[in-house]
Amino acid sequence: MTRPSGSLPSNVLLVEGVNDKHVVRHICQRLEVAISFCTKEKDSVEQVLDAIDTEIQAPDLQAMGILVDANDDVGARWEAVKGRLALANVALPNNPVPAGTIIDGDPRVGVWLMPDNRSTGELENFVAEMIPCQDPNWPLSRAYIDGIPCAERKFSKKKKLRAQVHAWLAAREDPRQMGTAIRAHDLNVDGALCQAFVCWLERLFG
Repeated sequence: MTRPSGSLPSNVLLVEGVNDKHVVRHICQRLEVAISFCTKEKDSVEQVLDAIDTEIQAPDLQAMGILVDANDDVGARWEAVKGRLALANVALPNNPVPAGTIIDGDPRVGVWLMPDNRSTGELENFVAEMIPCQDPNWPLSRAYIDGIPCAERKFSKKKKLRAQVHAWLAAREDPRQMGTAIRAHDLNVDGALCQAFVCWLERLFG
């Protein structure tokens, strides 16, 4: 939907970075999601948290979504988001809702912790679930990363899946970013996790 010049978006999704923005955009395009929202990347989870108080006070805001990685501690990340929203008089439940948390109010507020509101991980864990189960390069990509001697790895043990996903992306016909791989139909959008995420977006911004 086109907005008049200078108008503010009524629906806003805050994300950590440009990869998150492109993944969300291409999922919505592939599935022809009929909702309108503006995605704002903030470069880090800290900047997302810092932006909450300002963004939630924007005139005519109807709904605001917060999309951040759970990383190594789902509970700690949830408490961080919960604390910032409490300062804006929005009360989250004690734990994330598995299907994506939404709090009705003015504005409506939603929170999704990547990958699935329950597990540790990040955007790449979510994207890994979109790799076709019969893809012949996925086990080879994992084996390649697993075969790198620990002393030669430049990534931490916790980031191994992230490295595997990017090794798989490098094996595409034209090595791609995650969002572009969705657009090129290299990644599936009909899996349960992706569908649940889109349902959360539709409930939040619909």
